[in-house]
Amino acid sequence: MKKFNFKRLKFQKLDITTIDERTVILNVYITQLLVILAGSVILFFQKPSFRHMFSIEQGIYILIWGVAFAVAVLLIDIWISNWVPPEVTDDGGINELIFKNRPLWHIIVLSFVVAFCEEWLFRGAIQASWGPYWTSILFAAIHIRYLQHWLMTGLVFGISYGLGWIYIQTGSLWTPIAAHFLIDFIMGCIIRYRRES
Repeated sequence: MKKFNFKRLKFQKLDITTIDERTVILNVYITQLLVILAGSVILFFQKPSFRHMFSIEQGIYILIWGVAFAVAVLLIDIWISNWVPPEVTDDGGINELIFKNRPLWHIIVLSFVVAFCEEWLFRGAIQASWGPYWTSILFAAIHIRYLQHWLMTGLVFGISYGLGWIYIQTGSLWTPIAAHFLIDFIMGCIIRYRRES
C-alpha cells in the first residue's frame, strides 16, 4: 500500500486575479448543490415533518420576522462600513467577483439558491441536533473568506444565530430563508449598482 505524503500538501492563498467570474459562479452553484445534498442526507436520518418545517401557519408574521431581521442586519452592516476601515470587511474580492457583472435576474436566482440551500442544511438539518449556537459556529467557519477578520467572523456568527432564533420564533424555515435571501439580494445589488455609479 502506497503512503500519502502529507508534507506535499500545501494551502495557498487564493489570488482573486487568477480566476474568472465563470469559475467563481460555477463554484457557487456546485457548493450549493453539495450543501443541499448534505442537508438532505442529514434530514433523511432525522425524518422531520416537512409540513411542519415549511409551515405557513404564522402567515404574514413569517415575512415580517424575515424582513425585520434582514433590515436590522443591513443597518448594522451599513454602520460597520461607516466606522471601520475597508480592509476589515474585505472578503478578498469574492463577493465583488460574484455580483459585479450579474444582471438583476441572476442576483435574484443566486440569492434564492444560496438562501434556500444554506438554510435547508443549517437551520433545517443541523440546528435540530446542535442548536443555534453550535450551528452558528459551524456556519461562521464555512464562510472561510471572513475568518481572517474577527469582526466579520463575529458578524457572520451573529447573523447565523439570529437566523436560528427567528426560525425558532416562527417554526417555519421560510422565515430564515426570506431573511437570508433579502440580505444576499440587497448586498448583491449594492455591489452591482455601486460599481456602475
